[in-house]
Amino acid sequence: MPMGSEREEMRKRQMQVHQEAAASVLQARHRMGNTPTNASNACCFCWCCCCSCSCLTVRNEDETIQRSTFESRTDKTTNCEESPKPTLEDTRSWAMSFERVMKSAAGRSCFRQFLRTEFSEENMMFWLACEELKKETNKTVVEEKVRQIYEDFISILSPKEVSLDSRVREVINRNMLEPTSHTFDDAQQQIYTLMQRDSYPRFINSSAYADLLKSLEESQSPSEP
Repeated sequence: MPMGSEREEMRKRQMQVHQEAAASVLQARHRMGNTPTNASNACCFCWCCCCSCSCLTVRNEDETIQRSTFESRTDKTTNCEESPKPTLEDTRSWAMSFERVMKSAAGRSCFRQFLRTEFSEENMMFWLACEELKKETNKTVVEEKVRQIYEDFISILSPKEVSLDSRVREVINRNMLEPTSHTFDDAQQQIYTLMQRDSYPRFINSSAYADLLKSLEESQSPSEP
């Protein structure tokens, strides 16, 4: 079977899984007596937003503001120039482990800029969004952020969809029945591992990292008379 046909079949299977999960969410809400105000249009409550009804284009102003604020947090500090300037010692330590990169604000920023050149920046954006979600304690805000993360990074219709295996997607769909700040923990770990094994070695061996090291070393070298 051609590769295109295989991908189409995979999309169809994922779509079916998302639709079944959405139906389960709605049924669960009905049982709890927490039916959304737009229940007359059931697909409006679909977490994965895989339906094509016109209601998906209608968002109230509060939701638009919340989404804008949420995205601005995950989009900020997108390159090395805008982030706190790394020290030479800090930058050298990034070559020791991926964990060192991710624990450094400057490291995350520089690595994210590298991911952008590889067209995989969404991996870092998703990881950062999950970190923000974990800090939230308000149940209503948690549910909103969970829905936004699903739309932005999990939905097969999103241009920023991250690559997750079927097992993790099934876990997410189950977790969506009762959203919490840890709904995407398995997915976040899988994307972290993907970046560590795939993108991180290329980042360390990239000209961008070498040039950064060189510029920091030169800035600390005593100037010639």
